[in-house]
Amino acid sequence: MADRTRATTIADVAQRAGVSQASVSRVLNGKQNVDPAIATRVHDAVAALRYTPSIAARSLVHGRNDTVAMVVPDLENPLFQGILKGLSLAAAADGYRVLVADTAEQSGEEAAIAREARHRCDAIVLCAPRMPAAQLRALAPLLAPAVVVNRSLDDLAVPTVGVDYARGMRDLVEHLAALGHRRLVFLAGPDASSSQAERMRGLRDAVTALPGVSVDTLACGSRLDDGHRSGEAVAAAVRAGASAVIAFNDLVALGLMPRLVELGLRIPEDVSVAGFDDVPLARYATPPLTSMSVPRSELGAQVWSRLRALIAGEPSEHALLFRPRLEHRASTAPPSRARRPAGVREALLAESEVPA
Repeated sequence: MADRTRATTIADVAQRAGVSQASVSRVLNGKQNVDPAIATRVHDAVAALRYTPSIAARSLVHGRNDTVAMVVPDLENPLFQGILKGLSLAAAADGYRVLVADTAEQSGEEAAIAREARHRCDAIVLCAPRMPAAQLRALAPLLAPAVVVNRSLDDLAVPTVGVDYARGMRDLVEHLAALGHRRLVFLAGPDASSSQAERMRGLRDAVTALPGVSVDTLACGSRLDDGHRSGEAVAAAVRAGASAVIAFNDLVALGLMPRLVELGLRIPEDVSVAGFDDVPLARYATPPLTSMSVPRSELGAQVWSRLRALIAGEPSEHALLFRPRLEHRASTAPPSRARRPAGVREALLAESEVPA
């Protein structure tokens, strides 16, 4: 009987089963060339002694521990939660676990956290990293196997998967213009966010392509309370003639909407509100929130597809960029006739009246 004052070892299992430690190791590692009778004795001994193989020891033997890390800037964001879920489900099907590190939007800590996470895991996912481009270019190869999500750099040495935020933002502006909105407000996200820069590029492209449409940008953030705090500034913009608001993401929009109601504004009668990412709560908002839908789980699955290939020493698949899809809901509508600006193109208005 093993000494219960210490942890049970593989030697204890071997002694109880009456076999060598090498035989125990072969059984526990699923080797096929083991006598079935020996395998049965080993499994019986493991059960009797309640033996649990040491993860650290197995890592030393195999050179891997079947875990990968995902570093995110803000785990409260449902977009990152959805990507994590897709990654975790896909990785689990291959016997891998996913560990998560949240940098809390502290870009100065990202590199150190990523290096530590990679040291503990077989591979790493950098999700929407906020660090400067030069730092990311230098760091990414040192973390390999690695995949970067929502950060596109032409000369980045690791695979990337992301969302075409510029195209999505342009589509969203075109949707609002089709409804008759000409003066818009954009609640900007974190300055260090790469997707913020892409959103701004999409806004500029849309304004260039749609004469008469203008967008005023207000500093905001990426969280619920950021949207709530921006309520007064948005209300002032509405009083000055703006008729629609685009939030950096759905969290900002969901924080903004109740504050606008508190300030006496009706949505969408007085101001239309749109978000980005189409998080699960968007459709249950009051009113339901118009948003650009991002395939969160599929993003995670595609990340794992590339990471799995890298871990196996195979070439990774090509870079992938998803185009968001408009989900038109009740939070956006044509401006009220009393406030509708002149000069709106009838073709755009007609298009907006086609049932979704």
